[in-house]
Amino acid sequence: MADHRPFPPGARRVARPAAVSPCPSCGDLAGRGYPGCRFCAELVDQYWLLDWQVLLAAEQLAEGGAGERELAELVLADEVGLHPWTCTDWAMSLLACSQCGEELGTGPVDCVRCAMADGLRWSWDHAGFPSSITAGEHALRVARATLRAPHRRRAAVVRAWRLLLPFLLVGELPTVGQVQRIRASVLAGAYPELAGCTTHVELASFPELPWRRPEGSTRVEHQAKPRRDEDATGDTLQDPTRTASDEPATDPV
Repeated sequence: MADHRPFPPGARRVARPAAVSPCPSCGDLAGRGYPGCRFCAELVDQYWLLDWQVLLAAEQLAEGGAGERELAELVLADEVGLHPWTCTDWAMSLLACSQCGEELGTGPVDCVRCAMADGLRWSWDHAGFPSSITAGEHALRVARATLRAPHRRRAAVVRAWRLLLPFLLVGELPTVGQVQRIRASVLAGAYPELAGCTTHVELASFPELPWRRPEGSTRVEHQAKPRRDEDATGDTLQDPTRTASDEPATDPV
């Protein structure tokens, strides 16, 4: 395979939508139906597919051809950072896990092979940031990976990224504090109200809600107060380094 260095900044960019709009297929904000809605899937995946098509052309291979899967295997075997992060992700989506048979990185939570592949994926970000991947691109990457394998993440994490994805597509980037508030509201049962927000400002400024307990539940006294950025099991939404709440959520895995 030819020696392809990361594409120069701006070469892989697809024109962003000017504003968030409803999906003509599923009716939700465009992108939020990913990956089940075909229109939403094509809208999101175009950012990855464009880079993959450039790589295919450089290797003189056809999309869907016999050599495409071999190329995907070579991309994942190459040195981290040699290819654009979009190509790493797309290569994973073309390959089946040798252990569970699902799309690589999306198998059951107990699939060791998928866990290793998904973990290796993020080494690209740490190797390339900030010169080769922006905070906004990283957030978009996390959202796509989360929604392709929702069973591998906490439900509140999945729903928070689903809410945010339409705004990430137009270039909006929430701060860590905003992400925390959105997730806390999701945990409190406010997803329907949050889904009604049509702008990033409206979503990010959604008022904090008192914690909602299931009807008929009893209060437990002297219970340790949960951390605001974790759910009951302690699964964090963003980087464990705890970026200040007024800074962009640059590494919200």
